[in-house]
Order: sequence, then structure tokens, then C-alpha cells
Amino acid sequence: MIFFDDLLRETNFTGTVNSIAADFRKNHDFPKIHQLGLVVPDVIEAAKKYEKKGIGPFFIAAGAPVLWREWGLEKSVSGKMGLAHFNGFEIELLEPLKGSDFYTKSLGPDGKTVLQHLGFLVDDVDARTEKMDISGLPVYVRGILKSGPMKTDFAYMEPVEPEGIILELMS
Repeated sequence: MIFFDDLLRETNFTGTVNSIAADFRKNHDFPKIHQLGLVVPDVIEAAKKYEKKGIGPFFIAAGAPVLWREWGLEKSVSGKMGLAHFNGFEIELLEPLKGSDFYTKSLGPDGKTVLQHLGFLVDDVDARTEKMDISGLPVYVRGILKSGPMKTDFAYMEPVEPEGIILELMS
């Protein structure tokens, strides 16, 4: 597990983040890391904590995605998330969902903030997930978030190693 607070203590935060899974990203022609997905027990409390450390402000949203398909099965889920920018990365705080244990499995010991996934912006999520599936990384979760005219298409890929960092493709 990689803990976000450990990353924040690094003298070169950006370089350290960019070194995560660098060989894998190079071998699979991934774009630069756009997002750090962090699992926290409580989004509001975590946002307050990180805002005091100079990260944020966080935009907090709660609700249900338009689509959440986990291992090919559609589920009804709801949750809460917070978004902010820090040192060139989008920071996404994620609370465990109602209706799925997808984030719950990544909760850190003693409430520590865990880096659950790395997010990458791509032009076409379906085309990219098809390539990843062929290379042996199947889609774990396929989803769509929508708020007014804004829509986020995303897919979480199965991690390379058990309990490893998950890759998220989004557009």
C-alpha cells in the first residue's frame, strides 16, 4: 500500500508520483498521470485535513453514477467524493460506496489515506479498455458520472498484482 501522507513527505512529490508504475506506463504507452485516487473513511474530514496542509479547496459531491458495472454486472451504488488540484495532479478523495465494496477494500489501517488508483485521461475509454483487456488487464468497473451537462466516462482496470494500484481510464 502507498499512503498519501508518505508521498506528501517526499521532497520531490511530483517526481515520486511520476515514478509510480513508470515502467508499466511506458510499456503500455500510457499518458501522464492525471489523478491520484485516494480512499478515505470520510471525505469531509479528509478534505478538511488536506486543506489545512495547503491542498484544495475540495469540491465535494455525493450521489449515484449513471452507470456502475462491476465485473460485468450492473450495481446500484452511491457515494461521496472530493476533488482538488495539487502540484499538477487532480486529487480525488473517495469514501466507501453503498452497494459495493470496491473502495472499502482499499481502506487503510487506522484511517490512513491510501493511494487506490492512478487516473489517466484518454480520448476513448472503450477503445483503450479493449487494448488493456487484450494485454491481460480486464475491466473491473465501467462507469459514467453525470452532473448537468458534464459527463465523465471511466473504467477501472484489474490491478497487475493482487492488492496493487488500480489504473483508471477516464474521459
